[in-house]
Amino acid sequence: MGQLDVLDIAVLVVILLATGAYFTKGSLWAVEEKEDRYKNGFGNESSSLSADARNVVAALEENGKDVIIFYGSQTGTAEDYATRISKEASQKYGLATMTADIEDYDFENLDKIPSDKVIVFVMATYGEGEPTDNAVQFWEFINDEDVEFSEDSSLKNLKYVVFGLGNSTYEHYNLIGRSLDKKLQSLGAHRIGPYGEGDDGAGSMEEDYLAWKEELFPIWQKEEGLEEHEAVYEPVLEIVDSEESGDSAFLGEFNKRQLQGVVKGPFSVSNPYPAPVAAAREMFNSPNRNCIHMEFDISDSGLKYSTGDHLALLAQNSDAEVTNFLKIFGLEDKRDNVIDVKTLDSTAKVHFPTPTTYDAVIRYHLEINGPVSRQLLSSIAPFAPSEDAKKTAMRLGSSKEEFASKIAQKYYNLAKALDVISGGVAWKNVPFSFIVESVNHLIPRYYSISSSSKETPSTIAITAVVESIQTDKESDYVLKGVATNYILDVKNGLDGNRKAGTYQIEGPRNSLEGKKIPMFVRHSNFKLPSNPQKPIIMIGPGTGVAPFRAFVHERATLAAKGTPVGPALLFFGCRSSKEDFLYEEEWAQYSKDTPNDLIKYLEDEERSPLTESSFLKLETAFSRDTSQKVYVQHRLKEHSKLVNKLLKNGAFFYVCGDAQRMARDVQSTLIDIISEERSISRSKAEDVVKNMRTQNLYQEDVW
Repeated sequence: MGQLDVLDIAVLVVILLATGAYFTKGSLWAVEEKEDRYKNGFGNESSSLSADARNVVAALEENGKDVIIFYGSQTGTAEDYATRISKEASQKYGLATMTADIEDYDFENLDKIPSDKVIVFVMATYGEGEPTDNAVQFWEFINDEDVEFSEDSSLKNLKYVVFGLGNSTYEHYNLIGRSLDKKLQSLGAHRIGPYGEGDDGAGSMEEDYLAWKEELFPIWQKEEGLEEHEAVYEPVLEIVDSEESGDSAFLGEFNKRQLQGVVKGPFSVSNPYPAPVAAAREMFNSPNRNCIHMEFDISDSGLKYSTGDHLALLAQNSDAEVTNFLKIFGLEDKRDNVIDVKTLDSTAKVHFPTPTTYDAVIRYHLEINGPVSRQLLSSIAPFAPSEDAKKTAMRLGSSKEEFASKIAQKYYNLAKALDVISGGVAWKNVPFSFIVESVNHLIPRYYSISSSSKETPSTIAITAVVESIQTDKESDYVLKGVATNYILDVKNGLDGNRKAGTYQIEGPRNSLEGKKIPMFVRHSNFKLPSNPQKPIIMIGPGTGVAPFRAFVHERATLAAKGTPVGPALLFFGCRSSKEDFLYEEEWAQYSKDTPNDLIKYLEDEERSPLTESSFLKLETAFSRDTSQKVYVQHRLKEHSKLVNKLLKNGAFFYVCGDAQRMARDVQSTLIDIISEERSISRSKAEDVVKNMRTQNLYQEDVW
């Protein structure tokens, strides 16, 4: 080989540097850049936070805070309460407070929390006694039998408060809040006020919270020697006119990629996939009720789902509600003004990208159609347009009974409540920062997927009843479900019969043109048995049948391919066989050859395999077709022997739908069946059902 000349060496150096740049992603000569929180989504994922940023003690000290309020939240309610506690503690007692997502921090140094600090935990229980998605890591850590902290196994210096959010229709009501309180006490921590909990199942969550915090704050004040001040609104956000043009403003896009027209995964709440609607059809035969079957094409997304998972849709507020909201705050003329939202507190977060517009914030990011709270009316009263309106708002905010009769029972949202209080006069003095800080974020709506991933891996189906209720008979006020009416509008768009001024279904800058809806997949534990020969019993009235349509399609797909499948017993209920009998033709297709006597079939040792047209047995309960109402639990009881026989054969038992009544009644009926058919006491039958739950043989997807 000849000797390299200067040009050869130069070329070689360039190649080596380029190779190094490729394999190190440029880190050889990279300079540190300020992170862009909205490049891919709303904010940083917890995994991207440095160890120092995840240090609770450092967060308190570096930000000069006295109190940190952690939330474990699935639907946003716990986060809302955490924010409200933070504001009230700050405004009433001058405490330096901050709220924090519990998954953003590590807790190994909980033993080092100074004794002059207070930790508040606002923790929701999800499903059957499970932590919320964002609290799983903390829950596993604190419940480790050998939990170790940085230096001391005791938390004797820790002062804390716990408020739990739960649903009493579930067996493990408020398990997370209750267990956390006991665990912290067992580790030596000192609770400075009463343990509190709210019950969503009884519909008393808000009043439970208000009663608890009214008891908490005087005790907290006395324990810590705090001085009470007159509560005055102090913003943590600043709204300023932006110098950016409308072209660079976020008009509803979730991140910079979407602003630039780039669709790229992974897809999540902060980076949803704009899924094309492949098909949509009306399922009800009714002049005033709607139920939509909608299918989404995910073939170009890279998204995967499993039968039993949930689809999360990111809806938007309707034109009418956005206009009403803008009007009551005197913002109609400013709706398209470009604004920046800046934080005045180092720990505060802006939950949407900026610069943006008033319209975009209200349409895509605020839960403006949700019920208004008593506390919010009290807080907003000082900004009232008149002394009379102020007094009315204060009175409603302080009177549980009057608020219930005049506001809550009519399901008034904030705009409607303020309109009624002021007689239609705009509340122009309310700072927009107050609105952004006080109104909940618009959260995803979750739907049980009603398609099988084995049958249609590139298509996801959902089944949704459109919510629309006239709650105030004295006016034309109608409470409309945000997401389901959005779904209906998109469906009407496909059919070419949209009503004017409903939703902006084309999306910001026509990014959803062609009938697309932003979505992502949330995985679920509501699953078919891994062995397809196991029998399954499914209880699904109304749209609770959605995941069972997926289960049935999955078994039919397997059977068609020659895979042996076990029998499937489905109990479906609705109002009328002629009005809302969902998927009637499909059930007939899969059950037309099913043995009449399944018990006899199961006892036949020489029985022939079940096929895609013989594995399903359907039992229906039409509550309004006869003079006496019939529900799924009644049909379940009528088939006690078959149900018990299937359970004896290892059947999995599934319930989907209403948690407050139906799921409870079904469980009670099943306990009766087991007790009677097996000649055992009811208490022993209850133990059988508990063991079924423990072994995952009894699964629920209820709300």
